[in-house]
Amino acid sequence: MEYPLILQVEDIYYPVLVAVGVPVNLMAIVILSRGKCGLSKCITRYLVGMACADLLVIISDPILRQIRLIYFPYSFLNITPVFSLIEVMFFSSTMVSVWLTVAFTFDRFVAICCEKLKTKYCTARTAAAIIGTVSVLSCLECAPWYFKSVPYYIIDNVSWGCQLKPSYYTSIAWTAFVLFHRILTPCVPFFLVLLLNVLTVRRILAASRVRRELRGCSNGENHKDIEMLNRRKSIALLFSITGSFILLWATQVVFYIYQRITHNYPSSFTDPLYTTESVAGFLQILSSCTNMCIYVLTQTTFREELQNVVKYPINLILRLVKP
Repeated sequence: MEYPLILQVEDIYYPVLVAVGVPVNLMAIVILSRGKCGLSKCITRYLVGMACADLLVIISDPILRQIRLIYFPYSFLNITPVFSLIEVMFFSSTMVSVWLTVAFTFDRFVAICCEKLKTKYCTARTAAAIIGTVSVLSCLECAPWYFKSVPYYIIDNVSWGCQLKPSYYTSIAWTAFVLFHRILTPCVPFFLVLLLNVLTVRRILAASRVRRELRGCSNGENHKDIEMLNRRKSIALLFSITGSFILLWATQVVFYIYQRITHNYPSSFTDPLYTTESVAGFLQILSSCTNMCIYVLTQTTFREELQNVVKYPINLILRLVKP
């Protein structure tokens, strides 16, 4: 039987994604943690939290789930309790990454649209509290995934492999939990980010129109509005991150809603539904690697810091080699 094309793509895609995603997220964590990118401490904490969550997504899904099954099917990672822990790690890190994107979007919405609340809410302490709360709640919500599987076989009292327990398909409790989890991630965050972006854009357009009118009345000369220029970097960063999130998660959200309505599920690796499901997964995991590119494109200071980090080991080697 010919090896399905989509599986051939998976064999190549996931190792390449890991080779790019792990160093990219590590670099983002290092550079942002230095606090020299010209961003507020509040924004920096959200971005570092998102980068850490994205790194855990890359480790737990492409490395410990996909690559393990493709290249290391008989490793200790196939012990049933270990496999179950990996499942919990994947679901919880994905939930943290998604909801931190929502938290960052809401933080920028407050900063732009709610002047009275801005000084109290948009602080580094609030950001740290929200990151911690989201992480703990995500781990608690995803804990039941540990109990969804039973071993394929037992050798010398050691459980190996994983398969879904029969009650997973018949239990009302499992059905309710899976539905609740899928609504919580990614459906609710997806539409929340859309809504917050629409409200933010409306406020920005209204504020820009008023400021232009005030500037025209006070001074006929064309001059740069310093406050608006300072806001543009934050706004560009917000819309780039949330826009990437919306685009890369859209296929996953639409496909899940389609499955819930039609109850159509893939029957084989050659089924077009399986291909669609795999592509949705590709795009979802890709969203864990795109933020670094966004920072480079939208933040001048971040580009400079990245150049310094890249040049440092080269300069160190040159100093050691130079007589």
